[in-house]
Amino acid sequence: MNEQHNILSFGELLLRLSSAGETFLGEGNGVTVFPGGSEANVAASLGQWGLRCSYMSRIPDNELSKQVIQVLHKLGVDTTPCLLEGDRLGLYFLLSANGLSKGEVVYDRKYSALSQLEPGMIDWDSVLEGYTWFHWSALTPALNTALAEVCKEALVAAQRKGLTVSVDLNYRNKLWNYGKQPIEVMPDLLQYCDVVMGNIWAANKMLGTAVLETLGRDTPADVYFEHAAQSAREIFDLIPRCKHVAYTFRFMDSPTHNLLYGTYHDRESNFISTIHETNEVVDRIGSGDAFMAGLIYALIAGKPGQEIVDTATSAGFKKLFVKGDFGDGEI
Repeated sequence: MNEQHNILSFGELLLRLSSAGETFLGEGNGVTVFPGGSEANVAASLGQWGLRCSYMSRIPDNELSKQVIQVLHKLGVDTTPCLLEGDRLGLYFLLSANGLSKGEVVYDRKYSALSQLEPGMIDWDSVLEGYTWFHWSALTPALNTALAEVCKEALVAAQRKGLTVSVDLNYRNKLWNYGKQPIEVMPDLLQYCDVVMGNIWAANKMLGTAVLETLGRDTPADVYFEHAAQSAREIFDLIPRCKHVAYTFRFMDSPTHNLLYGTYHDRESNFISTIHETNEVVDRIGSGDAFMAGLIYALIAGKPGQEIVDTATSAGFKKLFVKGDFGDGEI
């Protein structure tokens, strides 16, 4: 393991409220609360795996926030970069206990502390001092124009300081509601990225890469692999700086079923993981973030291409059996 790396993950810290019943309404259903947020999930995994990792968000200075960042601290994540400002944490409601159905997420993120960040409020040159790797996701510029500009500030500073930059192309259509489409915002931001992770459909939404409408649940893995390789080639052409692309393929046929595999691409080669399948899913939330963390871990470790995709996919698969948004300590 290359101990020289020091990673900063930046994004919105969220609270997840999960119903213990079919809905939040009615007596006796109960609600379970978990800390989460894509970038925090990545940091939680990296911290547990022993990498030097910090997490930065903007959160209110209250006891609830302190309890949440204490959880991250216990998992090995340095939370000192967090800005204790603003009035409220962002929330999301999961209308099931474990994310085992579709269309069940309701966001409550407007007017959160992070959503009210403005350009010029963070001295990114100072914040990034001492770090070698900066991680962010498409969820942040999805919230508003100001946050897209804040991301641009961070990325310019990261490039100036020579950091490796990774991004998760998380696409949530419920978040892009301020008059901009991802294709209008993301191409410029992605020019600063060395590592791009997501799926072929998110890449299409954010970069305009090709994806066939005929692809579906029954498309064989080898066909998806061919399309992933072509999509990655398009990304390499569009982003001269990019050196690594990874995609996940996740299919759910029932509440407890999940089929998961991944692909990894550099500018010379393409790799596909073992196909993982289970009918015993505990919690689907955060599996993509665990994949992202596994990808970072494998790249830092200098693993060869096949081991990179196998490590990332294994991490994503293991998360399916862990309650809450954060993964566990296995890699």
